Amino acid sequence: MTVHFGPPESYWIASAEAEEHPPLEDDLDIDVAVVGGGIAGLCTAWELSRAGRSVALLEARRVLEGVTGHTTAKLTAQHALVYAHLRSALGAEAARRYAASQSEAVEYAFATAEALSVDCELERAPAYVYTERHEGVQAIRDEVDAAREAGLDASFTTETGLPYAVAGAVRLDGQAQFHPRRYLLALLEDLLANGGRVFERTRVVGLEREESPVVLAVEGGHRVRALDAVVATHYPIFNRPSLFSRLSPHREVVVAGAIPLGEDPGGMYITKEGGTRSVRTAPYRDGERLLIVTGESFTPGEGEVSERFERLAAWTAERFGVTELAYRWAAQDSATTDGVPFVGRLPGSGRHLYVATGFGGWGMSNGVMSGRLLAGLVLGGEPAWGGLYEPSRLHAGKEAATFASFQKDVAKHFVGDRIGRRRGAETPEDLRPGEGAVMKLDGERRAVHRRDDGELRTVSATCTHLGCLVRFNDAERSWDCPCHGSRFDVDGGVIEGPATAPLRSYDLPGCLGGVPGLPAEEVAGLAFERLAQGGEGGEAHRLGAAVLEDRQVGGGDADAFGERAHGHLALGEHDVDVDDDRHQITSSSSARRWWASASRSIAWDSRLRITTTSRATPAIITDAPQMRKTMPGATSSSGTRWFAEAARTANAKVRTEAAAIAPITMST
Repeated sequence: MTVHFGPPESYWIASAEAEEHPPLEDDLDIDVAVVGGGIAGLCTAWELSRAGRSVALLEARRVLEGVTGHTTAKLTAQHALVYAHLRSALGAEAARRYAASQSEAVEYAFATAEALSVDCELERAPAYVYTERHEGVQAIRDEVDAAREAGLDASFTTETGLPYAVAGAVRLDGQAQFHPRRYLLALLEDLLANGGRVFERTRVVGLEREESPVVLAVEGGHRVRALDAVVATHYPIFNRPSLFSRLSPHREVVVAGAIPLGEDPGGMYITKEGGTRSVRTAPYRDGERLLIVTGESFTPGEGEVSERFERLAAWTAERFGVTELAYRWAAQDSATTDGVPFVGRLPGSGRHLYVATGFGGWGMSNGVMSGRLLAGLVLGGEPAWGGLYEPSRLHAGKEAATFASFQKDVAKHFVGDRIGRRRGAETPEDLRPGEGAVMKLDGERRAVHRRDDGELRTVSATCTHLGCLVRFNDAERSWDCPCHGSRFDVDGGVIEGPATAPLRSYDLPGCLGGVPGLPAEEVAGLAFERLAQGGEGGEAHRLGAAVLEDRQVGGGDADAFGERAHGHLALGEHDVDVDDDRHQITSSSSARRWWASASRSIAWDSRLRITTTSRATPAIITDAPQMRKTMPGATSSSGTRWFAEAARTANAKVRTEAAAIAPITMST
């Protein structure tokens, strides 16, 4: 059966035009700055504007065209098998609070649509979580029991509107589906009517002050000063180890095609079987509904995305007979280690900086919930269930296995992608039009794409967030990071965070591979690559020298460099195999002090300028056993000396015995 694909665009974006808003062109003082123009950010800004606060919504690209513009738009309190998990992991009370907050979000959306007279195709529909396997029925029954205990009117059934049989399903009536952009554009219009301000193509790239007034740095040099600030960028753009180490990104592909009105399955369906299959419909042309099918859950950067679209399209054709797919797109979200979003004050900051993230694929109800919760926290009226979502919470025993899995995946990509052999083209000449691959050119890994017209575009393969290597997404023609989900276009521009800086281009004048000017996070990533492999040391020395040349390395200061370098080497807990001894690289205070002190010494200490190469002591570098034993758990002074000496020798181009150091094997 042949399937025909329509254009690669989201139906929600294609069917709801929006006015453009200007970029920020001057410094701004405001009551509340909300970073991120998706459902969570917009709902928060709208709530606060209704309360009389002056609000600015800052969006890096276009409002409602990011994650929210690529959703499947189910508005439900039934999030797969969530209640059995919550009851088991966090207790029955946590499950009840989750059910209350999500159910309130559904009803709140109905009340808001009515109050604003929004025509957003908001429909009541039952939500189903199903299994086709008899061995999966008990899990369905357990979910029904847990959902009912949590206060939801859930039931077990084997009867659905699907054109194929199921072995069992959870059914929850009274849920909703809608056109998310039409709903949210109405909120945006009301936000502006309330005096709110909206700035598009305004990328926040730094946090200069965390206490009130919070100071945000915007690309281009402007500053936003706010009494309170909210970070609703899907994945937080400000690094906090207690958050990014407990978030895991995932991506799913979506296909959509018309079906006759009489073949509407009459509900919203999801199963985690077969890589996830999610089904819903939306009003479409006369006598038709638009069937929207989502699935093939995967980690960004895993590649072979075109094949995932083809598999999902084949499944849709087999199960529903749809061979003409009018639209196709992909959706992204992140999950937390305990399955509950992080919504509240940003950990490690003051009391006036807030965050919303980790919606686990259920962004519509969680976005509405987040708007209510964050507005309540800013205004001093937190909902009764708000504490459930506190970002600083930690259930160490309950989250340990998931946390370890998340960090193993990150370490696998961060280290394994550097030392393993990659499939695909090895030289630019091997690339056909439309293809892309990461390859080594001039000793560095670069991401190379050949456009349809044959022109090559070459950018750094090192993600500017925390230094992992990107991979080519052949279906969406983007460079995707498998560690934390950042995405870049083929020219290196940021599509999706947490990265805020573009990939360095090798096609532009002045970017021909010289180390000075590299972003701090790229310096950290490349230096780690050399150190982890026990390589020649020349690259690590050269990178250290680049940091030494200027306190500001590509806009990243010494503190940022230290934090990111620490993040690279202290991802969870990994063994370092050194001469049959087992040493630990951990997130301990000593490891953090080592990296922070090393970076500060290199960047700040004027006595360590490159010109003072006569003070270099190569013996510290060439003493391989000592270096190995010092590096993993060293305190600040010895670590600083090692890194500083490496930097100092660079200018003299000293070739040391580091070339003879055997590779350091990292295992997880």
